[in-house]
Amino acid sequence: MLNHSEARFPVVAAWQINAMRLLFLLMALVMGSVVWSQLLFESADWPVARGLAKSMLAALALLSLLGVRYPLQMLPLMIYELTWKTIWLLLIALPAWVSGKWNADIESLFTDCIGIVVAYFIVPWRYVWARYAMQPMEPLVRRPAER
Repeated sequence: MLNHSEARFPVVAAWQINAMRLLFLLMALVMGSVVWSQLLFESADWPVARGLAKSMLAALALLSLLGVRYPLQMLPLMIYELTWKTIWLLLIALPAWVSGKWNADIESLFTDCIGIVVAYFIVPWRYVWARYAMQPMEPLVRRPAER
């Protein structure tokens, strides 16, 4: 059931909502199982940057579980995942490939990131536009309620 404020947003097809649920579930289970296993059993000698990155991915995996239940409310999390992976693919992987500097580390992360392309076809972009670009900004200062 939609509340009053959601009524102005485009309707999202049931297949898209369920596909987003599946993506969130895959993020939680696949990425989560790998990252949490690494954090729990391999992290003792990691450099700080690697530990930080893995901790952020572990948090992303945990929060993805909320996306299984609330896919539209957790869309910003999916957009974050889409954004960082797209940036990495375009600004790190592509230049490495073009310049002939492709290596095993890039290959490994490329394999982890390229699946995000599927999300471009699942995310309800009209809803995203209406909800995050066209919706009026929340007020910077709230006025006291009038009596």
